[in-house]
Amino acid sequence: MFLKKRLFRFKYNIDHLGEIFNMKKFIGCVLVLCSIFSLTACGGNNPDAGTGEYTPSLDKDTECSITIAGNYDNFEALEAEFDRFNEYYPNVSLSYVKLDDYNNIIGTALEGNDKPNIFFSYAWMIGNEKYGNVCSHMEDLSDPSLGIDLECIRPGLINHDDEGHVKMVPVFSRSYGMLVNNDLFEKEGLSVPASLDELLKVCEEFKAKGYNSPMMGYSQKSSSCFMYTVAYPAFVATLAENPEALKLANDLDPSAGEYMRPALETVEKLIDSGCIDINECEKIEDNYTEVILRFFEGDVPMMICAGDTVSGTRKRESQSEAFSESPFVYTFNPIPITNEGGYFLDSPSVEFSVNKDCDDLDMTNEFMRFLITDRELDEMASVKRLVTPTSDLSFDSVYAPFGKVTADRTMSPEVLGITDLLTVQIRVASYQVGKGEISIDDAVSLYGTFE
Repeated sequence: MFLKKRLFRFKYNIDHLGEIFNMKKFIGCVLVLCSIFSLTACGGNNPDAGTGEYTPSLDKDTECSITIAGNYDNFEALEAEFDRFNEYYPNVSLSYVKLDDYNNIIGTALEGNDKPNIFFSYAWMIGNEKYGNVCSHMEDLSDPSLGIDLECIRPGLINHDDEGHVKMVPVFSRSYGMLVNNDLFEKEGLSVPASLDELLKVCEEFKAKGYNSPMMGYSQKSSSCFMYTVAYPAFVATLAENPEALKLANDLDPSAGEYMRPALETVEKLIDSGCIDINECEKIEDNYTEVILRFFEGDVPMMICAGDTVSGTRKRESQSEAFSESPFVYTFNPIPITNEGGYFLDSPSVEFSVNKDCDDLDMTNEFMRFLITDRELDEMASVKRLVTPTSDLSFDSVYAPFGKVTADRTMSPEVLGITDLLTVQIRVASYQVGKGEISIDDAVSLYGTFE
């Protein structure tokens, strides 16, 4: 194990204090002391506090291996970070490994001989008995001695446990919205809608111009269906205004079903008004590649999806013959589900935790200190084309519209206390209502029973 270096060390000779003890000199010493203690409190062991730059703090000739485990098939963006980190520490070997059946195997992996140094983690693991063993391995990343700059992360993305510790830090975030073909709007002389009334109107105008389904999205199964992408932000907004309703909803109390009604009515309105043709959406076979390729055909003004889907757009531009022949400008926008506009549901997508029982813990924390900076997080998000967890959403122009959403319409479900059990209810209810399998009244009365 490496000894942790103390980057701030203050010693004071008490005998010398007696020699200078007159009022003027004493005041001067107090001011110096305050300045030093202020720097220590703000920066901890982080030599880069307030600079936005990374400076290595360990021996550059250190030799060790660091493994990051996750459930991505590949992680080119992270491998690019490995290369940059090796510019500082050329003898550190970094690797990423995918674990099959990740959620069930990560606990065992953390106990094994080849235990990872860093691993994917999720907010729903905290407080979940099934993942108690996993959480027990998580280091407190808010420990000032680690010098990790958590302030570069948007506050709503930082999850604290009951003791106020930060056991996971987001490296990507996500939201829910719609891919917009900006060139198509310009071609037809229409403006991207900013309110629900404008959305309904622009859909009518697109239909009049021959676009049968101005909005589309995946609809074959409830998981990641467009109905949920529309309904979930609306439901969260309703619950955010009423803490008592949120508690009822998390407890799966049947009376909480009534709070789903506005969200379900919006889904039904978009379908009944002809903004979305369900039959056309049924032709999309998956909610990732097929959604993207269908959008790249160039005749869909708005494609409803989550940010995780948007992450695959850059790679698939060249895979789409239609887009390659006729490329167009596109952005990811909030869905204007109210007349005040849309919502920015700011949630972590991928989070990293450090295995406090791993080998080479000092260098592992050094890599985290390197990675959790504006520059590296933005670079990694750009490569992966996911939403950066930092404050500059304009870093990728595709996501720039979310940077314009006002603070009062930005919500963090994890901070609010939204649980997975709650999301299942609105996901299945919105899907079944959208498909015409049940009525809104039925969905409201069935709250708490959806699986």
